[in-house]
Amino acid sequence: MHQAGIPRDIVQLAPGSGRVVGGTLTAHPLLSGVVFTGSTETARTINRTLAERAGPIIPFVAETGGQNAMIVDSSALPEQVTRDVISSAFQSAGQRCSALRVLFVQEDVADGMIEMISGAMEALTVGDPRDLRTDVGPVIDEPARKVLEDHIAWLDKNAKKICRLKLPKEAENGCFVAPSFYEIRSLSELNQENFGRSSMSCASLGQAARGHRGHQHDRLRPDPRSAEPN
Repeated sequence: MHQAGIPRDIVQLAPGSGRVVGGTLTAHPLLSGVVFTGSTETARTINRTLAERAGPIIPFVAETGGQNAMIVDSSALPEQVTRDVISSAFQSAGQRCSALRVLFVQEDVADGMIEMISGAMEALTVGDPRDLRTDVGPVIDEPARKVLEDHIAWLDKNAKKICRLKLPKEAENGCFVAPSFYEIRSLSELNQENFGRSSMSCASLGQAARGHRGHQHDRLRPDPRSAEPN
C-alpha cells in the first residue's frame, strides 16, 4: 500500500498480541474509529473500552464469529455442497469468522452427502502453507491448537466420529490440527465457537438435517425433547 502511494503515516502495521497492542490502540485519545474482525468476546471488550472513553462516541464496526451454519436440502447438488463445505470449513484452517461451524442436511439425502464430504476430506493435504500442494495449514498459535484439541477430545466422548484425518509426519510438530467431522445430537451441545478448521459438526433439521463445524464437522440429529406439538 505504501508502494502504491498511500502515506506511511496514514497506514501502519502494528503486529503484537491483542491484549498489548489492541488494548493500547483502542484506549488512545486520538482514536476516531475501530474496525475489528475476531471473536465476539474480544469485540465486547473493545466495546467496553470505547464506552469508557471521554468525549464523543466513535464508530465501532465488528465482524465476529459464532456457530455459522450451512443448511442443505434435497434440491442442492451434492458436488456443489461438498465443494462449499470443504472450502468454508477447512480453508484458512477455519480461522475466519465466516467459516462453517455446523452443517444441517436434509435427512433423506444426508447419507450420500456425508459420504461425499468425508471422501473429499480424505483428499486434503495438511502441511506447510508455503507449499502449493497444501490445502490446510496450521492454526495461529499453540493456545489455539490446544483449544481445538480439547474440543475434539470432548467430541470423541460425546459425539459420533464421522471422519478425522491423520496428520502427516511433517505436520506432527507445530500448530497443526487434523480436520475432523463429528455427529452431535443437538446444536445446544455447542456452548461456544471453536475458532479454527479442525472440527466440523453435523445435525438433522426436523426430519431433515445434519451438521456442525469447528476444526471438525459434527452431524446433528433432532432432540425429541425439543419437539413442539402441532
